[in-house]
Amino acid sequence: MCGITGYIGFRDAYPIVINGLKRLEYRGYDSSGVMLYDGEEMRMSKTKGKVSDLELITNKEEERKLGKIGIGHTRWATHGVPNDVNSHPHFSQSGDLVIVHNGIIENYDTIKQELINRGYKFHSDTDTEVLINLIEEVKKNEKCKLGKAVQIALTNVIGAYAIAVFDKTKPNEIVVARLGSPIAIGVGKDNKEFFVASDASPFIEYTKEAIYLEDGELAIIKIGKEVRVRQIKNDKIVDATIQELQMSLEQIEKGGYDHFMLKEIYEQPKAITDTYRGRMLADEGIIRMSGVDDNLQKFLNADRIIIIACGTSWHAGLVGEYLFEDMARIPVEVEYASEFRYRNPIITSKDVVIAISQSGETADTLAAIKLAKSKGAFVFGVCNVVGSSIARETHAGAYTHAGPEIGVASTKAFTTQITVLSLIALKLGEEKGTLSKNVFHTYLQRMQLIPGKVEELLKIDKKVQEIARVYKDATNCLYLGRGFNFPVALEGALKLKEISYIHAEGYPAAEMKHGPIALIDENMPIFVIATNKGHYEKVVSNIQEIKARSGKIIAIVTEGDTEVKKIADHVIEIPETEEALTPLLTTIPLQLLSYHIAVFLEKDVDQPRNLAKAVTVE
Repeated sequence: MCGITGYIGFRDAYPIVINGLKRLEYRGYDSSGVMLYDGEEMRMSKTKGKVSDLELITNKEEERKLGKIGIGHTRWATHGVPNDVNSHPHFSQSGDLVIVHNGIIENYDTIKQELINRGYKFHSDTDTEVLINLIEEVKKNEKCKLGKAVQIALTNVIGAYAIAVFDKTKPNEIVVARLGSPIAIGVGKDNKEFFVASDASPFIEYTKEAIYLEDGELAIIKIGKEVRVRQIKNDKIVDATIQELQMSLEQIEKGGYDHFMLKEIYEQPKAITDTYRGRMLADEGIIRMSGVDDNLQKFLNADRIIIIACGTSWHAGLVGEYLFEDMARIPVEVEYASEFRYRNPIITSKDVVIAISQSGETADTLAAIKLAKSKGAFVFGVCNVVGSSIARETHAGAYTHAGPEIGVASTKAFTTQITVLSLIALKLGEEKGTLSKNVFHTYLQRMQLIPGKVEELLKIDKKVQEIARVYKDATNCLYLGRGFNFPVALEGALKLKEISYIHAEGYPAAEMKHGPIALIDENMPIFVIATNKGHYEKVVSNIQEIKARSGKIIAIVTEGDTEVKKIADHVIEIPETEEALTPLLTTIPLQLLSYHIAVFLEKDVDQPRNLAKAVTVE
């Protein structure tokens, strides 16, 4: 969850590290810190709060910014409450070693007690301080270099980690390692400088070349030398593959928008287009997806598809369940990855498991993938980040091409995941013959129109903003939908909870009578998705039941609707499309509503409290 940055080279390290932390702040922002080494002294600055709070401290003393070597950290708290002392980086007891760490050391308490018995004193409540002192103890006892000490120490810990370690007695190198948490190494020209980060965003303006460590690997970074990578357990040397970065600096800047979330909502027409471009040839009636094409029989012969995901990706998976069962007539189960791996699931070699994750680093989803693979299932990944752990761990997959998503509350990730799942379902439906050629072609033509329809929807932003103003002070909200739009109701409720801290729940509209109807009164806003396809008449009946109890109805309807308009307090119209494609449209006004309510309430839209973008710990 935390964000790591580091630099070693010929430039001033501070601006690189601090700006890198700002770009990684979506990964956690409970506290932050930076260490700079100027050739003689290591200077530490750290504090509870955001990177902006850290800057206030470093700006007071220019000496704090000196040095060509630096490491930094922005934290999502696991062990130890967010405060100045628990903030990273952490020194070893001697003060010679310093570390930043993303992850959890599960057996830290046992190690800590042993180190206390050996005379070590601890100042924080973190597992990270335990790890750096373990490394120091190994280095002292084994009389070995830093890289070897880190390697030996890591073979004695249980948990997940991405770390960067510096030793002032070896001031020309940084040691990094990973297990279950991502780490990237940016390689400068002629190996004269190197960058370290949880993802490539902190260094894209300096280099387009990066090395991504695999799980269980350690790298020693030295100025003027090629990066040396080895496996932690068996000490085997690994070829360090340099990849060319695809992202651009413009993609991770706000581009004139007040918040990343708003920017990313408005990027959805392009993101959806980029996701189906080259895969869907509507005029020719063709869907080409290499990950599916190369494994077509595994999909077609599957007894069932199991979709595993967390959060927003789980909601996309629910939409996928409707898509696959409707179009391809393949049974589907949708599982929370965090529960799937712990309930001894029945998995066979006839199952196809689809794992969905925006970051490609979600710890629970990764663990569920490994479990499914161990049972012989074919695992297909859907993620947004090229080279991510899920992309490497799965047998095959498809990228969503949403571009970097910085806002913690996912928006374009959701719609691009649905786009990928729609393409796969359509492909399988056509191959199995469960979709006629005519229906298949119609879907492709309608899918091609979706980005333009989203563009049209975004023009109602002002209207949505006024509705948001009316309901910004609500304390509870209900979101109702049926069929393909039940998962959209869940996602709409999640968005409101995430960024405005208003309690909200999503339900199938018919389930309202089985409990939630007791909550309805004149102060309760109910957001109802009532498009003209599917179960329209049933949803209208549900709306009437709400109005009979004085509830406030905000309805999302299809253009030209007259019946719901008569009874709803507010109506938002979406363009006409096929029922299976409506989630790509109905979700847009719900995203905008959540955004504007949070802005009216003066909440931190991009960095909501207690959350982080990539959940790399269990």
